[in-house]
Order: sequence, then C-alpha cells, then structure tokens
Amino acid sequence: MQNMEELYNDYFQTVFKYLFCMTHDANLSEELTQETFYQAIKTYNNFRGDCKVSVWLCQIAKHLWFKENKKRKRYTVNSIDEIADSLPAKENVEQRFLANESKVALYQRLQNLDEKTREVMYLRLTGELSFREIGEILSKNETWARVTFYRGKQKLAKEGPE
Repeated sequence: MQNMEELYNDYFQTVFKYLFCMTHDANLSEELTQETFYQAIKTYNNFRGDCKVSVWLCQIAKHLWFKENKKRKRYTVNSIDEIADSLPAKENVEQRFLANESKVALYQRLQNLDEKTREVMYLRLTGELSFREIGEILSKNETWARVTFYRGKQKLAKEGPE
C-alpha cells in the first residue's frame, strides 16, 4: 500500500464527498474525514487488500458516521434568542422558503426509495460523484450505479410532487 501521506492526498476528496452526502454538513464531514484517516492508519495492518482502498476508506467513514449519529442523537436545544438571531430578514426568509420548498419535497420523496437507490441518489446529487466513483464506494460497477440512479429517477417521476 502507498505511504500514508499519498493515501491521504489521493483519497481525501473521495472520502469527504462521501461523508458530505450523508451528513450535509461540511464541518462534520471534514472532522469525520480526518477521523477516517486516523482509523485507517491505526488499522492499516488489518487491511487485507481484497477491495479498493477507496472502498475500504469509505466503509470506515460510514461506520464513523453511524457511530457519530448514535452519539449525537441528532437533537440539539437552542434558546429562542439564538434562533431569532440566526434568522435573516423577512424577505430573505420568504425567498429561501420558496426556493427550498421543492428541495425539501425531493428529499422527502427520496426517503421512500430503498436504501441502495437512496444512497446512489444522494451520492450523485449532493456529492456530485461520478457513476464510477459511486460504484467503487458501494462495491458495485459503474453500470449498476447508472441503472440504479436511472430507476430511482423513474420512481420519483412516477410519484410526482406531493
């Protein structure tokens, strides 16, 4: 295997994009990416080489994300003042709401898809990964990723906006 600096330089973007697709939070994705490489260095001797390095790193990243989710329980409590201070002016709120309304509806409909299709859709739409990269991450091939994405789009089109 490559030395660790090369490994980091070669796969940082792949792991970061993969995590960003799941977390939708750049800061958390960066933290988890750093932790992924730390864990990879610690468990380097356990890597058997029966899969691509990118797949191995993304599996570590996925497990760290699941662990982080359990730890956080994804609920935080903010004071009314903090919420009020973070809100933009009234016209910006209305514009944002209208612009994000269709995105919210899309993400709600994505939740109705099976797990693999949903994961492919997220990786393609938010992670902007190629079908080849998606296939590698999910231990499949590029054609499988293309077909899964296409079928996911077809299912979403049949459902139509809610």
